[in-house]
Amino acid sequence: MTSPLNFALGTAALCCLAAAVLSDRLATLLPAPGGAGSAQIAAPDNRAGASDTTANAATLSADRHGHFRAPVRINGVMVDAMVDTGASMVALSYEDARHIGLNPPASAPQARANTANGQVSYTVVRLNEISIDGITVRDVEGAVMPKGALKGTLLGMSFLRKLSRFEIHDGRLALTQ
Repeated sequence: MTSPLNFALGTAALCCLAAAVLSDRLATLLPAPGGAGSAQIAAPDNRAGASDTTANAATLSADRHGHFRAPVRINGVMVDAMVDTGASMVALSYEDARHIGLNPPASAPQARANTANGQVSYTVVRLNEISIDGITVRDVEGAVMPKGALKGTLLGMSFLRKLSRFEIHDGRLALTQ
């Protein structure tokens, strides 16, 4: 006769085994992310930065340096940007701001930030709309950096905070609105 403890342990082990088998079985029946049934936009040569998109979601691949870069549309104009969870807001280089038509007046609110290169003053702006693949976010706080203070645009937390979720896994950044 089996003791109650051995019986309980055997039953638990059997349940774990059944769950593992069921899990593997379900994985073969359900489409994999990015598989059949999901819309995809792939870079022509599968380069870093390739993205898969579905409605209100986007997935970015890390470049060779581990950064997530993508073309984004800010106020209707395309610019290249890098996602930066360490930036508190969307930061536009002086040049990118001019390219999208942002020319804040001298009376626009100013603020100071501590960056990797020291303290810098910037102009506070409101961005009407930022779109990246299947995601569009409206009314985003931004910063226009002084000429030469930043190379490119950073998609910081003022953009990411408006998403329902973002997650990094296996060299991919998943964004969900």
